[in-house]
Amino acid sequence: MEDKIYLTWRDIQVLIHTLTTRIITELPNIDSVYGLPRGGLIPAVLISHQLEIPFTLTVGKNTLVVDDICDTGKTFQDAPGVYTAALHYKKTASFIPTLYAKEVGDAWIVYPWEREDSKAIADYLLGQL
Repeated sequence: MEDKIYLTWRDIQVLIHTLTTRIITELPNIDSVYGLPRGGLIPAVLISHQLEIPFTLTVGKNTLVVDDICDTGKTFQDAPGVYTAALHYKKTASFIPTLYAKEVGDAWIVYPWEREDSKAIADYLLGQL
């Protein structure tokens, strides 16, 4: 059995609040938010609403690129933009986002927008198995 942590919408609200507070104080120049497909879309929209800045489909010089987790770091390494943020960050990742709400260990995080029986493997690896 894989070690999984199941998050609630309340957990997400707390993480979004933590992240938006950091964005306001540490990145005041952010003027739009872009969500990396798939995991970053919902957090990016929530951040956009909280900060009252546009959600965008293109990345500009002051756009914050968002994902749910920086697990291996590969998604962020391949992402556009200068500023990055994640709800969760794993210290073993090869990339450190500009901002993150919480550092986590090796457990697989299951977000409320995912299926509870989700496999503990990154989306980009599924096609390679």
